[in-house]
Amino acid sequence: MTTYTAWYLAIAALLNGQAEGITHTGPTKLVLYFTGATNILYTFGGHAVTVEIMHAMWKPAKFKYIYLLATLYVFTLTLPSASAMYWAFGDELLTHSNAFSLLPKTGWRDAAVILMLIHQFITFGFACTPLYFVWEKVIGMHDTKSICLRALARLPIVVPIWFLAIIFPFFGPINSAVGALLVSFTVYIIPALAHILTYRTASARMNAAEKPPFFLPSWTGMFVLNMFIVVWVLVVGFGLGGWASMVNFIRQIDTFGLFAKCYQCPKPAPALAQSPVPLPHH
Repeated sequence: MTTYTAWYLAIAALLNGQAEGITHTGPTKLVLYFTGATNILYTFGGHAVTVEIMHAMWKPAKFKYIYLLATLYVFTLTLPSASAMYWAFGDELLTHSNAFSLLPKTGWRDAAVILMLIHQFITFGFACTPLYFVWEKVIGMHDTKSICLRALARLPIVVPIWFLAIIFPFFGPINSAVGALLVSFTVYIIPALAHILTYRTASARMNAAEKPPFFLPSWTGMFVLNMFIVVWVLVVGFGLGGWASMVNFIRQIDTFGLFAKCYQCPKPAPALAQSPVPLPHH
């Protein structure tokens, strides 16, 4: 679903051509620069995680390889579509998080929207699974054998989240905030710190199942690289990125609307008032 949508955006943007009077100024303010930086952290840090976990559960020894392959595949989805859309629409994308709204309405676009909606339903299930388990344990339903009863027990979690998603159908600014405030820790900071703490002793390093890679054979080098990632992401991603994403969120809040039928879509031009027909002179 994401593959179809990504390549639809790339091809449709190229076929549609450049819009009239577009500009490609890039980030002219710190807010825009760090908003983009956090979007990159989110995109390349989180979108392949389901594939990684599912594969690692069966073959943990191949975790790092599937992680690399999944990340490279994500590159083929994000880079062509982002480059093509920016070439076609330029700075309009800074105020249009819903890129579909810039493309003409066609069957191909409708298919992409429908597929992404289905994708969101599936992703919702994956993302909320830990929350489901916690809720089931709280109410004593986790060990119930009946799938139907467990599904009913999850409704108090599902319904409020769906309702909030329908009220606030904006995703782009939330991506920036999630990338800065959550993905920074879960994908970059915590794993790097965990590696340092796990192999801080000489005995742990001696018995390590995974030795440092051939291009960085020193444990000291590994620790320095990990600390660089921790400090850089903490300062740039969480600190400055969190500030930029919240400023961007507040600035766009007037364009969100509640229960918006089409988020940030161009408003239809007002119909021209018909001039009254002049009465005949006698």
